[in-house]
Amino acid sequence: MSDLLRILENEVQIAALSFMAVVYIFRLIWLFRFVSKRERTYAAGSEKAGILYSMMNVAMPWAMESTRKRPGFYAQFVIFHIGIGAAISATFIIPYWPGLFEIKAVVLLFQLVIAAALITGLIRLYRRIINRSVRLISTMDDYFSLMMMIFFFAAGVLAVPNRYEKSEWPLIVFFSLTAILLVYVPFSKICHYLYYPFTRYFLGKTSG
Repeated sequence: MSDLLRILENEVQIAALSFMAVVYIFRLIWLFRFVSKRERTYAAGSEKAGILYSMMNVAMPWAMESTRKRPGFYAQFVIFHIGIGAAISATFIIPYWPGLFEIKAVVLLFQLVIAAALITGLIRLYRRIINRSVRLISTMDDYFSLMMMIFFFAAGVLAVPNRYEKSEWPLIVFFSLTAILLVYVPFSKICHYLYYPFTRYFLGKTSG
């Protein structure tokens, strides 16, 4: 393994993760400055039940009209986010638990999951470009974030076998993209997951 790849897999990733964590801490400090006040209109029903229902909404496609009528959208959502989880896991497995990717079945499973997310990302990008309504409400960040994820998935499929003795370039590209994403994510739409528990808590508490 070259020094470049070793540094990318370790020091660079740790620095990028630390940067992202610091930005998130500042975001949370800013968020908690706003004190929630009791609504003038009281929730209909149990607040606790409403909060739980709201939090679990993401796992209940039948509860949302958009996914109930178009289950394909929900399938895309699930595949895309499972792929993200697999790709992110690979960034830790490759440098710190490489033995796992010596198992061919595990490598194949990761590649299939990440490849499915890649295809889903391409479908989403195509829809964002072709569909006039979606195109009108799309920003540059929407396109850039999605394209970055597509490249990240593509690099992940090639990097997962972790065969640096044959060629390091798939791994160098993969970990370079990982570092760029870690720095970019806190300032992009991708950071929406940070606000999910807070928005869902508020909606569940006030709507009941």
